[in-house]
Amino acid sequence: MAAVSPARRAAYEVLLRVFEQDAYADRAFRTAARELDDRERAFAQRLAYGAVQRVRTVDYAIETLGKRPVRKLDPPVRAALRLGAYQLGYTDTAPHAAANESVELVRRARLERAVPFTNAVMRRLAGGIRALLDTLPEGALKESYPDWIYDTFVRDLGAEQAVLLLRAMNEPLETVVRGERVGEPTDVPGAYRVDRVDDLAVAEGRIWPQSRGSQVAGLAVGAQDGEHILDLCAAPGGKTGQLRGHVTAVELDPHRASELRANLATMRHPAVVVETDGTRLPPELTGFDRTLVDAPCSGLGVLAQRPDLRWRASPLPELQLQLLKAAAERTKPGGTIVYSVCTINADENEGVVDASGLEIDSTLGEEWPQFRHPRRPEFLLTLPHVHGTSGFFVSRLRP
Repeated sequence: MAAVSPARRAAYEVLLRVFEQDAYADRAFRTAARELDDRERAFAQRLAYGAVQRVRTVDYAIETLGKRPVRKLDPPVRAALRLGAYQLGYTDTAPHAAANESVELVRRARLERAVPFTNAVMRRLAGGIRALLDTLPEGALKESYPDWIYDTFVRDLGAEQAVLLLRAMNEPLETVVRGERVGEPTDVPGAYRVDRVDDLAVAEGRIWPQSRGSQVAGLAVGAQDGEHILDLCAAPGGKTGQLRGHVTAVELDPHRASELRANLATMRHPAVVVETDGTRLPPELTGFDRTLVDAPCSGLGVLAQRPDLRWRASPLPELQLQLLKAAAERTKPGGTIVYSVCTINADENEGVVDASGLEIDSTLGEEWPQFRHPRRPEFLLTLPHVHGTSGFFVSRLRP
């Protein structure tokens, strides 16, 4: 049998697990790439994440040029063609290398009968995929997103900005950490732009990887020493680690609560973790000076970091409103609530705040003018295509 590079083998395994077994891309990649060296790992991640992101466009090319519905292919053939098509359409991989290794992956899956078909489709893709991609109109198919996400961005930002946003989240965003001074300072105090994350520094608690958008949400709380702070949806703990005072960190899921405790221990942060439902808090959790509601959401602002999220995302405005109302009941009169979500969707952002009826603290937009919401200047909205960071909506409210 001909050789298959370790990186392509790992990327192929990720595609199989994500689309055939509904695995999360990051977890599947950790498993598939654990024996790769740094160079192979970087190449495998580019192939795997890129093919997962671009699967809608890639499938369109396979069906148009290969004349066979993707859903009717055997899973190994489907994964091998997706990997090969992504390389031909979006990387500078030599066409013969992409074709030969896709064919070899099918052969190793013991589908010899499918080898001629795979070879023929890869030849057609090599000859035609770039031209086909160039003819696609700007929008969801060309940039490989579900229609509903594109439609949401067009509604909230306009067509031109929506396309720029789609493109930005198909590319890697900046890498930012907080903690000790490393790399390049940014417009967010304590946030430093780096070429790569120093894993040893993370393990020793000296730095923490966290986007500027996320850090702004944590800083907006304004937690002070001596205050009682509630972090209502705390895992994995990046923002929790920014909070001063006596912090109670709430997390419902036991596995995420365990991860939260481990991360807080690494950061040497003394927050108390409580495993409970944020919408049904025990009576003793009350009287907080400040509350952070970093609510579960569709995640439309972090699609660059999570390649499979666009295919599984769904808005959660009802849950978000429940959490915000629960926070209002447990925050002191005169206290503050920060409601933040890592999404770019008015239904989950300003729509939830408006439905809550809570008083809006408009000074937030004055404190962070560079991140002012384009339509609602009393709020913040970080945008990947404008600010180079993950997309976060941030509001500060009073109960």
